[in-house]
Amino acid sequence: MDPTIRPLNARIQTRAHFENSLWGFRAFLTILALAFGLPIAAGLVGTLLPAFGYLPAVGGRSLSLEPWRELIGYPGFTSALRLTLTTGFVATGSALILATGFCATVHGRIRFGAAEAMLAPLLAAPHSAIAIGLAFVLAPSGWLVRLATPWLTGWSTPPDVATVGDPYGIALVIGLLIKEVPYLLLVILGALNQIPVESHVRAARALGYGRGVAWMKIIFPQVYAQIRLPVYVVLAYSLSVVDMALILGPSNPTMLAVLALRWFTAADVALYLPAAAAATLQFVIVAVAIYAWRIGERISVVLGCHWIERGARGLPSEPGLKAASVLVIVLFALGGAALLAMALWSFAWSWRFPAALPTQFTLANWSRLTLGLAWPLVNTLKLALLTSTIGLAIAIAWFEGDDRHGRTLTPAAMRFVYLPLLAPQIAFMFGVQAPLVWLGLDGTVFAVAWAQLLFVFPYMLLALADPWRALDSRLARSAASLGASPARILLAVKLPMLLGPILIAFAIGFAVSLAQYVPTLFAGAGRTPTLTTEAIALASGGDRRVVGVYAFLQSILPLLVYGAALAAPALVYRDRRTMLGRA
Repeated sequence: MDPTIRPLNARIQTRAHFENSLWGFRAFLTILALAFGLPIAAGLVGTLLPAFGYLPAVGGRSLSLEPWRELIGYPGFTSALRLTLTTGFVATGSALILATGFCATVHGRIRFGAAEAMLAPLLAAPHSAIAIGLAFVLAPSGWLVRLATPWLTGWSTPPDVATVGDPYGIALVIGLLIKEVPYLLLVILGALNQIPVESHVRAARALGYGRGVAWMKIIFPQVYAQIRLPVYVVLAYSLSVVDMALILGPSNPTMLAVLALRWFTAADVALYLPAAAAATLQFVIVAVAIYAWRIGERISVVLGCHWIERGARGLPSEPGLKAASVLVIVLFALGGAALLAMALWSFAWSWRFPAALPTQFTLANWSRLTLGLAWPLVNTLKLALLTSTIGLAIAIAWFEGDDRHGRTLTPAAMRFVYLPLLAPQIAFMFGVQAPLVWLGLDGTVFAVAWAQLLFVFPYMLLALADPWRALDSRLARSAASLGASPARILLAVKLPMLLGPILIAFAIGFAVSLAQYVPTLFAGAGRTPTLTTEAIALASGGDRRVVGVYAFLQSILPLLVYGAALAAPALVYRDRRTMLGRA
């Protein structure tokens, strides 16, 4: 063969290999889109049809507006709608304001890694566990009252005041803030790493602006552009929350999502139709709320530009920043007290009002629940490990495909990833049940794992996105120049260098899986109990010691995984400072 033809053949083979690889990557993304997009679409359709009267299984064989008449005619409908809107918007707006004010105060005084470690207990604890612990703290016979009784209050019996389940949803808003403020803090601190904050603030201060005004005019607009989608996730969750609302929210009237869940799980199957109408309305509320929030963003941009152009220095901002910081610290203290109260109740033998601490501790609560805990615990661990492992494998395959084909996670792909987090769970999980029943998979571990993966994978992908993109591409090129194949580069270079972020992403997936309530309840058909489903079922009226055992175990498991994820790189690379990110 002519020697000049050989390089040409090699280039043709290389090109063909690249095109085949690119086709395979596109096929992978297509399958992934179908696996995540189709269930949500099918679930929404499966909820929409019953909302308009079509559900042959319960006798609905024609489209009608009767389910909507039943929903609107329900005596507590107006109150449920009002509570849903007020608690959702108040919690989201307050969380964003408090997180921003706290970051403006502490930025530059605390490292991101230290902040991540400090926030880990509240981030790792499931929403339902925090709600149960907070109910222990805020209840009329709770810890706060006990600490002030009788020396300050003079009470010998608990006050007759609705501090948990109050008609205004205040306890629910506090519970949401305890979970959402740390999340937004972590997101904001990560976004601040992409901005020269200190140089901007120094320039503004030199022009006579206070720190708070400088943050509002210069820093916050840049930060918000990066955290817009996480804010939408917080808004969608706050408007459609179920697990926390069951524990902390008002019971009669209740939230719209809780009302839909009650009707979906009622013995009377005729209630499925108004329940589907309520779930569909919940989806509409979230969609309209996000659109309204976007309109508010545009209005804020216009007003903000006018404010900036005026050049007003504004009032002294330090008191506002200090107030926000104090409120955040109070929220953290309440969250810590909630976790501690769960632990105390799980080991308490006797804790009568108004004693501030249990009069006797025991392990009997744990020993007598050993058999009852075994099945939910095994299911919880099995599901969390399975979904986290699968989610991590898919995320790594996604990013490795990006690297090999010179692509990045586009805004459209980010919206696709966030879709399961933006759609209310109650709005499509009921519709997902029909195909699961038809396939004979309802109630199986596979069905629950698949339902949980819809929510686990997005969080894992987003947790790993920035660290993966930040990895120096010259390392892979150097390995390739030495003859390493793409697979060897992945296994020998990228994965060891990214061990810390990979383990953190796994811990996040573990915690998200453990926290899932609605997907587990619907996909599991009540036959796959987990610590979360059991804890919420017991929280409504069970023995506080029993509830404390379930809730404390529910909280400690993800925290242990977080701790292992943070400690493992330091142990594996204890003799390699550069692998730990230290020079």
